[in-house]
Amino acid sequence: MKINKIYIIFPFLLILISFIVAIYFYPIMPAQMATHWGINNEANGYSSKAFGLFFMPVLSVFMLLLFVFLPKIDPYKKNFDQFKKYYQNFINLIFAFLFYIYLISLIWNLGITFNIIQILSPAFAAIFYYAGVLTSHAKRNWFVGIRTPWTMSNNLVWEKTHKIGGKLFKATGLISLLSLFFPSLAIYFILIPVLFTSFFVFAYSYIEFRKIVI
Repeated sequence: MKINKIYIIFPFLLILISFIVAIYFYPIMPAQMATHWGINNEANGYSSKAFGLFFMPVLSVFMLLLFVFLPKIDPYKKNFDQFKKYYQNFINLIFAFLFYIYLISLIWNLGITFNIIQILSPAFAAIFYYAGVLTSHAKRNWFVGIRTPWTMSNNLVWEKTHKIGGKLFKATGLISLLSLFFPSLAIYFILIPVLFTSFFVFAYSYIEFRKIVI
């Protein structure tokens, strides 16, 4: 599958802006930046400001290369063409998500504190919901979708698992939005639906495969 260049422009611009932001804010950032937060909304992990400012932009570069390169080496690479539009939109959404997280962490380290999980919940909701859209349209491949031993072994199992998995991921995204209204429970509205969906589709794919082989 060949990625349309226009879909690379947006992530590239976000990465470029990230590096510019990192350089601009470097002189005014604290020597130790908060880079990890616990479920109690307290920062519990710190790094040097060089790491805090440049890790995400550098990581984004490598992620963009992976997103572009992986479909080219997939044994089912021809299947990517059947859901290329959704995959490319997901690339854009992922990098918007990473950029949003990056900005939120910088704002926190500038001394403006808030419920970080609550603020991030709309971004998680968008990722989960569109993951459901992508999942619903994904065809069998080694890098995108619900890849269990049983979905990868049978196309029918793949299709049935992704049909229900797409609906569950969309529901997960909508449930995550409840974090906006219940800040103290924000982490649970995000974490519990994700765990449930992950375990469910794993078990579901096995059950559907067993129906076929028996």
